[in-house]
Amino acid sequence: MSSDPWTADDPQPGDFDAVLATIDAAYVERHDGDPSATLRILVSVEGEDARRLERIAEARGRTPHDVVAELLRDADRPAA
Repeated sequence: MSSDPWTADDPQPGDFDAVLATIDAAYVERHDGDPSATLRILVSVEGEDARRLERIAEARGRTPHDVVAELLRDADRPAA
């Protein structure tokens, strides 16, 4: 794994602090954001994994989208 935060797979908190400190405040805009905004992530599944996802979704009477969303929600829950 790279120790360079610009190319590392998992940059760590603070990695870019020195660079950010050099930015002139005149070029920074703060936005509160939109609490109703959503994020769409495109997941690419190919070959046997795609067929497996389709079989799982069909067996559960769900769409592949629902199966992936459920997997993400389950992964975020604390272990019992």
